Amino acid sequence: MKKVIFAVAAMLAMTFANAQTIEDLKAKQAAQKDSLKAVQARVDALQSEIDAFPGWKKGIFGTVGANLSGASNWYAQGTPNNSAGTIGIALNAYANLDREKFFWRNAANINAQWVKIDNKDIDTDDKSFNGTTDVFNVTSLYGYKLSEKFAISALGEYRSSIINDFNDPGYLDLGIGATWTPIKDLVVVIHPLNYNFVFSNNDAAYESSLGAKIVADYTRQIGDISFKTNLSTFQSYESGDLSNWTWINSFGYTLWKGIGLGFEFGLRGNKQEALANALGQLPAITPTPTFDNVDNPIQSYWLFGLNFSL
Repeated sequence: MKKVIFAVAAMLAMTFANAQTIEDLKAKQAAQKDSLKAVQARVDALQSEIDAFPGWKKGIFGTVGANLSGASNWYAQGTPNNSAGTIGIALNAYANLDREKFFWRNAANINAQWVKIDNKDIDTDDKSFNGTTDVFNVTSLYGYKLSEKFAISALGEYRSSIINDFNDPGYLDLGIGATWTPIKDLVVVIHPLNYNFVFSNNDAAYESSLGAKIVADYTRQIGDISFKTNLSTFQSYESGDLSNWTWINSFGYTLWKGIGLGFEFGLRGNKQEALANALGQLPAITPTPTFDNVDNPIQSYWLFGLNFSL
């Protein structure tokens, strides 16, 4: 009986000792986690100081989307034997310099998409990838600071396409005025003196003019989420038919080592482009399209796919 009591007591003592050991380990683990949090907080604070330090800040992020498909003897569709594909890429790059007395902000946006469908039952169709969405935009903004939030500024902005008909049309805005930065990462440009140069072979639809330029840009990264919205407008002093606006929005969510999901969409209003498109229709539209009778719907594009950031 004494041996049994001794054995039970020994087992209880060992269990109690193990329980104490586990509790001790958990306590040490909690202390280590608290230490790691403190270290991360110091690292984040240092990074914030680095980000706030005046100097060049550069970066690039974008979205890549692709869809490839094929069919063989799939008789439910009009082309039972085919291969098809869509490829798209959107890039946003920036290089900004911020000094005590001035700033210089540069940005570029490219969105290019290609699509193809190859009907394998005929030899005369186009088997190549053809451009669909085609956006190319470069801006450079220089400002001399009058205060923390206001600056006298000069802006150059060029917009065109790169896959088809480069610089036909092409738009070059050159102007001066003021830049307002009410909060961090938001830049509002107001240039009442701006000339909109339009380059095109179609003189019937496109015309350069003097007007006002307004640009609002907000670029931000919060944790794994990055986004950019840019609204660029030109209001012609000569005619509202010569005015235009473009609004581009880009979003990215990082899942692993700079790679994640991305989405970009753009909207545009441009009556000159609408008229050029109507004049180029075959067969010819009757009556002949003019600024007075042409339909001017809102243009749009979008791209969804893998996102990356550097």
